[in-house]
Amino acid sequence: MAKATLSFVCQNCGAAYNRWQGKCESCGEWNTLSEEDTGATAMPVSIRSRRKGRLFALETLTGKSFEAPRLPSGMAELDRVTGGGFVRGSVLLVGGDPGIGKSTLLTQATSLMARAGHRAVYIS
Repeated sequence: MAKATLSFVCQNCGAAYNRWQGKCESCGEWNTLSEEDTGATAMPVSIRSRRKGRLFALETLTGKSFEAPRLPSGMAELDRVTGGGFVRGSVLLVGGDPGIGKSTLLTQATSLMARAGHRAVYIS
């Protein structure tokens, strides 16, 4: 009888490893590896790591597509990266390293939009 072996499988992407590690090298997520007993009859790690998802048919989009009207922020580069400005009623999530200037940028944009007569909310 073959000896049962353990493998550690990422619960996020399905990648398998022979030993536990904190970060999955495949998807980069932390603490997603869980211990699984491969046993003598289990599939090899390389096959098991290629888990298949559920297939479903995609529906085509019908109707006309319209560009949402944009509210320029008054900052040329911010308007460029947002596609011409902010969309009324939308939410914009800005991410980046600490200290890179996210709050400063958005506080300035909110101030410029308020001066132009628009209502804006900045939540940090």
